[in-house]
Amino acid sequence: MSRDIILPDEDRDLYERLHFASAVRAGPLLLCAGQIGVDSEGRVPNEPQEEFRNAWRGVGRVLEEAGLGYEHIVEYTTYHVGLHAHLEAFMAVRDEFIRPPWPAWTAIGISELAVAGARVEIRAIAAS
Repeated sequence: MSRDIILPDEDRDLYERLHFASAVRAGPLLLCAGQIGVDSEGRVPNEPQEEFRNAWRGVGRVLEEAGLGYEHIVEYTTYHVGLHAHLEAFMAVRDEFIRPPWPAWTAIGISELAVAGARVEIRAIAAS
């Protein structure tokens, strides 16, 4: 099976420094690395909803680079610092990006993420 790396231009530095691809296409599946909702300066927004939107936009940017859209997501996993405190707000923002039929979803509460102060990371699998 062939593997193709999906790497938007803005992620090239991360690819070189941290040695991971934004996504890998394996057959009909696109396996997307987690997206944290930092702003254009790499900072976590004060407002959780803006962070969540940024994370979903990051997912969309990777999907677009692969020629796909949010409608191609078949499964996603979200990692939350403060899961119960922000879950309702997260789901409201998610619904701005994802529409029925709903993909499979797993939400996991954790103690911290790779970016200090981040509340959420979104990992997605899409199918073409």
